[in-house]
Amino acid sequence: MRILFVQHNSFLNGHGGTEKICSFLANGFSAHGHEVIIAVNQKEGGEAIFPLNPKVQIDNIYSSTVPQIEFNLPSKYNGNNPLQWLISRVKRKYQKVQLAKRRKSLQMNEEEIYLQNLLHRSRQWSSYIKSVHADLIISMSLSSFLEISYAEKPVVPVINSVNGRPDYDFENSVCYHPEYEVRVLRESFKKLTACQVLFDSYHSFLPAEFKGLSKTIGNPIPQYKQSECIDPLQVKSGYTIVNLARLDISCKQQDVAIDLFGSLYKKFPKWNLSFWGVGQDESRLKQKIQDLGLEDRVFLKGFTNSPDQVMKQADIFLFPSKYEGFGLALGEAMALGIPSVGFATCSGVNELISDSVSGFLANDNEDMAIKLEMLMRSAELRMEIGANGREAMKEFDSNVIINKWLAFVEELVEKREDD
Repeated sequence: MRILFVQHNSFLNGHGGTEKICSFLANGFSAHGHEVIIAVNQKEGGEAIFPLNPKVQIDNIYSSTVPQIEFNLPSKYNGNNPLQWLISRVKRKYQKVQLAKRRKSLQMNEEEIYLQNLLHRSRQWSSYIKSVHADLIISMSLSSFLEISYAEKPVVPVINSVNGRPDYDFENSVCYHPEYEVRVLRESFKKLTACQVLFDSYHSFLPAEFKGLSKTIGNPIPQYKQSECIDPLQVKSGYTIVNLARLDISCKQQDVAIDLFGSLYKKFPKWNLSFWGVGQDESRLKQKIQDLGLEDRVFLKGFTNSPDQVMKQADIFLFPSKYEGFGLALGEAMALGIPSVGFATCSGVNELISDSVSGFLANDNEDMAIKLEMLMRSAELRMEIGANGREAMKEFDSNVIINKWLAFVEELVEKREDD
């Protein structure tokens, strides 16, 4: 079977969860004898960050000949330099004026420009898809599915892999979408053959427009031998709380972690806090650490391509995210026997952690500080919680997950033949 994966942007040069899962699935299907192609549409080009089977083909369909009216504003400045902030603000205001003039000259509003751009890209996708003769398409986001289906419904079945809670993709609970974008995203579900969701509870967040088949398949989490896991009872000269995520205050809330540690560090002189990851809020977090005088206790470590080796140095995994789709880093920490703490209100996190059994779920910042201190004080508690967490992650073994995907595809093919 020829399987086409579509991640229309960010796959090349991307080191996020979606890119990781796309690579895992591509490798898994390829290992089971399927012909696999990953297709992207990225102007900047680049290469895959996560390892891929040499047999997996990558197609970048970007072409400068596809008409696009550019009207995006430059990104906001998120640093703490007042001069840079002022320069950024002036540039954005200037760009807003220029874009307004351009839209007026074109006699098109923002919605009309968005839909025209989308239509041109989607026609390009339709032409490409017909040329590769795929038997099945797996889109790695609802936005990717919209790209390939807006002009015309693909003639082959499409599974959308939902790497978050489904409503996050088409409602404004997390990211803002203009009304017209929400409308076309919801309407795209009518053309979708099937959906994979990460947890059973996520089925209820699929919209009424979706009439296809849906299946629960979690994300793969590496499994480790006992000898590879941390030993919470080991006496050490220093202990480390770790957070591994992109540096994004609005979602990952590393600022909350700094505040929590700042309220406890004087009681625990042997403990430090380390952040692994890169992102737009690095300068803001660095400034916060300096403002609190924590430069010798809180560290921004940067990007790592060996997260398991980083986390093996951890004693506690602190994950104060506001929302998650799954929480891959959390799952990997738990699989290593690292006791973990997150918020009870955080999607994904509240699915992986069973409170006070396989980790701790906090109701608010104060409650998180209490539970973090409990773990910092007791190696025995860290051992108990860590062992339970490791056991809980066994259901996400990579062999189990890829076999569920293979069975899902087989079920879909059989259903299509019966129809």
